[in-house]
Amino acid sequence: MKMLVTGATGYIGGRLVPRLLEAGHEVRVFVRDPVRLRDVPWAGQVEVATGDLANAGDVARAVAGIDVLYYLVHSMSSSGDFERTERHVASTVATAAAAAGVDRIVYLGGLHPEGRLSPHLRSRKEVGDILMASGVPTAALQAGVVIGSGSASFEMIRHLTEVLPYMPAPKWVRNFIQPIAVRDVLHYLVGAATLPAEVNRTFDIGGPDVLRYGQMMNGYAVEAGLKQRPIASLPVLTPYLASQWVNLVTPIPRALAVPIISSLQYDAVCTEHDIDRFIDPPAAGLTGYRRAVRYALAKMREGEVETTWQNATVRGAPSDLLPSDPDWSGHTVYTDRQEAESAAPPEALWRVVEGIGGDNGWYSLPVAWAARGWVDKLVGGVGLRRGRRDADRLAPGEAVDFWRVETLDRGRFLRLRAEMKVPGRAWLEFTVEPRPGGGSRLIQRAVFFPSGLGGRLYWAAVLPFHGIIFSGMATTIAKTAATRAQVTKR
Repeated sequence: MKMLVTGATGYIGGRLVPRLLEAGHEVRVFVRDPVRLRDVPWAGQVEVATGDLANAGDVARAVAGIDVLYYLVHSMSSSGDFERTERHVASTVATAAAAAGVDRIVYLGGLHPEGRLSPHLRSRKEVGDILMASGVPTAALQAGVVIGSGSASFEMIRHLTEVLPYMPAPKWVRNFIQPIAVRDVLHYLVGAATLPAEVNRTFDIGGPDVLRYGQMMNGYAVEAGLKQRPIASLPVLTPYLASQWVNLVTPIPRALAVPIISSLQYDAVCTEHDIDRFIDPPAAGLTGYRRAVRYALAKMREGEVETTWQNATVRGAPSDLLPSDPDWSGHTVYTDRQEAESAAPPEALWRVVEGIGGDNGWYSLPVAWAARGWVDKLVGGVGLRRGRRDADRLAPGEAVDFWRVETLDRGRFLRLRAEMKVPGRAWLEFTVEPRPGGGSRLIQRAVFFPSGLGGRLYWAAVLPFHGIIFSGMATTIAKTAATRAQVTKR
């Protein structure tokens, strides 16, 4: 069949596409920015449709000739009227799918109880209702906490458990949750494409274990070789306060922590298992929670994390590309340019540049970088602990701590766009050139477009530090490349 996958650059969509291809389906993906697909292994095997899901014309073109549409998008922002936006997007897609004669819609929503819900769970339920009312048979799969390498829920559990020897927690740590391994979610998503035409309903999906959130944390501790953590349930920790705590203790930014925490206020347990009547369980059976944790940890150790929450778009972060230099005319722009020569060949210097950030750090005054990351966290930014998906290779659109890869010309040029909270827009560029007679040269440039007086004052305040930090960074990167190249020769 011919499939359309929305959210193909997201955590679930990026894993679903190759599995649909393995099953023999023809896949079209709908994305805003096709550059983000350039380096994914399956990029050459899919058709790419570009546009905005809120634009009826873009969606109509994308759904033409499609048999099955996967709806895998959901806003994780708490700002603005995101529910109205979600409603509009779902209605636009539903109308286009019906007009195009799509045979089936498959939607992944959230497991929830009856009654009053958090705004995000309420919105997810409403999206499912809109799709099921479209006239196109819809399977709305409802999952709770998804456990897999790189998932936001798993990363929150991991960091809370690893960082805190004693866990003061809100009362929701005693709520019951039925987690599901990401591999089982993908199994059901693939299987849902072939459901009978008359099936138009929700399905609860979950793993074999029903646990309290505190039990999930200590189950992680056992699999990670840590001591189990004493957990105290504190009624004074409201969802808002708990999200601030998660923002500070884990890499999960406040904008993402708020909807996750608000959803954990409720028991999330399957009330039916009707999916088993239509889709056989995985051959090895559903994955238990601790086995799912074990698999996730193994993937992380082996550096085989397919997709990660880190690369989700940060609502409110600058997304405009850096204008070309001639376009700066008439604008206030501050730059810092550094050059450093290295005895290493260009390819060795590039390896250091492409590996920047994450566990490798930023090669200059780590205390200053850490302090900037903490300040960003305190004001609701992503901070430095977001890290990166792969320690050695980057791809366009990926996150690197509080930066995002805007442009990547592997072996020659890297541009990072700042996503930290800053009064303006900022970029950091690295250019690697061969040096006449051997060796290489690193050209490093920081660019800042200030916003109002606050932006100008910000640049003036950090200018004394830039002379040390940026100069030291360029010099250390060049020296590190030369040292590693020398070691390799030996």
